[in-house]
Amino acid sequence: MSPDPDAHPINPLPPVVWLLVLPVIAMEVVLNLGARGIIGGPEAVGWRLAAFQDYAFSGQVFDWMLSNGRFPPSQMMRFVTYPFVHGGVTHAVFVVVFILALGKMVGEIFRAWAVLVVFFGSAIVGAAAYGLLLDDPMPLVGGYPAVYGLIGAFTFLLWVRLAGTGANQYRAFTLIGFLLGIQLVFGLLFGGSNDWVADVAGFATGFGLSFVVSPGGWGRVRAKLRHR
Repeated sequence: MSPDPDAHPINPLPPVVWLLVLPVIAMEVVLNLGARGIIGGPEAVGWRLAAFQDYAFSGQVFDWMLSNGRFPPSQMMRFVTYPFVHGGVTHAVFVVVFILALGKMVGEIFRAWAVLVVFFGSAIVGAAAYGLLLDDPMPLVGGYPAVYGLIGAFTFLLWVRLAGTGANQYRAFTLIGFLLGIQLVFGLLFGGSNDWVADVAGFATGFGLSFVVSPGGWGRVRAKLRHR
């Protein structure tokens, strides 16, 4: 049987994945070009710091909002803007790679709106956990809490698949265990931040939301995976 000459050399990504990843790429390109003095003039060198001030999530500001019962829109929007601002090129590249890989696997099963709910829901809960559980003056930036939400959704899909085959369902948590183990080792060797709290909360949120937003719930997801 001859191959289809019109077939794509690689499987196309769900449009919702591009919707999530392109703002990360665009933001990093602009900030990096500004830091190099290629665009924006001399003041562009400080664009990344300005982006942190405008879009990063602050746990201390969140504590102030809770204490005073005031929730300005300019501060509330940070729950969904901080995943698109990163500390540097390497930080952004890893987030982009994870979104592309995990977004494709999750997006092939979940509807587009469900992927968005998992992504932003995990980002929001991750930031809330960071603000509530810690007293860290460092702002929270980067897409890792949202990415860990996608890991949670992917873990859910593996969990359902293993349940359908009668295999050990705990194997589905191998990926998250491996990633957290690497994070712990790097933190011990090179010093780390408290961002892992937001990451774990993001993972738990993505896994939990998958029971609600997956197409048809547990039964239909299992049936679909059996026939893939």
